[in-house]
Amino acid sequence: MRLPLLREAARDVRYLAERGFPGDSAIRFVSDHYRLPVEDRFILARAVQPGWVSRSRQAKITGLDGLKGKRLAVDGYNVLITTESLLGKCPVFICDDGFLRDVRGVFKSYHSTPVTARALKEILDLLREGGPSSFTIVLDQQISHSGLLAGRMRRLISRAGLCGTAATCPAADWWLKHFEGVVATGDGSVIDAASEVVDLAAEVARRQNIVLSSLQKSPLDG
Repeated sequence: MRLPLLREAARDVRYLAERGFPGDSAIRFVSDHYRLPVEDRFILARAVQPGWVSRSRQAKITGLDGLKGKRLAVDGYNVLITTESLLGKCPVFICDDGFLRDVRGVFKSYHSTPVTARALKEILDLLREGGPSSFTIVLDQQISHSGLLAGRMRRLISRAGLCGTAATCPAADWWLKHFEGVVATGDGSVIDAASEVVDLAAEVARRQNIVLSSLQKSPLDG
C-alpha cells in the first residue's frame, strides 16, 4: 500500500464526489486511472466521503465525557472488529468524516481471535470511564456464534460491575438507527440516522497513543 498515491487518488475521488458523481463510479474511474489493486479500492470506499457528508457526521461526534448519565447503544461487531484491527496492528484509517475504520472486510466471516479479549477489556474500560446510565451492546444475530459472544460479553460486564448488557438482534442496524440516546459505531448509515455518536475504537487509539493514518493529504507528501 503506497499511502502518498492513495492520498492523491482520494483527492480525485473527493473532487468528483463534490461535483455529484456517484461514489462507486468515482472510485472505479479514479482507481482505474491509478491502476489501484482491489485492496486500495476498498480503502477508498471506506475512507473517502464528500465534504457535506463529513461535516454532518463530524457534528455528531461526542467524546467519553459526553456519555455521562446517558443511554448508550454499542454497534457490537463494528466497534469490536475495528478495535481488534487497531490492537492487532492491521490497517485502520481516520476517515474523512472523522471516524476510525478498519479495512479488513471480515464482518460476515467474523470469529474471535487472540486479541479479542484485550479488545473487549479496552471497550469496557472506556464504558466505565464514560459512565453512561446504561448501555446495550448489540450483535447481529445472523453472524455465527453471536449468541456465545453476547454471553461472553454479559459475563465480562457483570464482573466489571457495569450497568449494561449484550444481546443479539435480527435487525441490529434498524435497532441502532431508531435508538434514542448515544450510539457507538463507525457505520456511516447508522451515524447518519443517529443524533449523537461516540467512536470507541478511536478513543482506544487515543488511550494507547497509537498514531493513526488518514487519506487527507500530508505535508510530507509534498
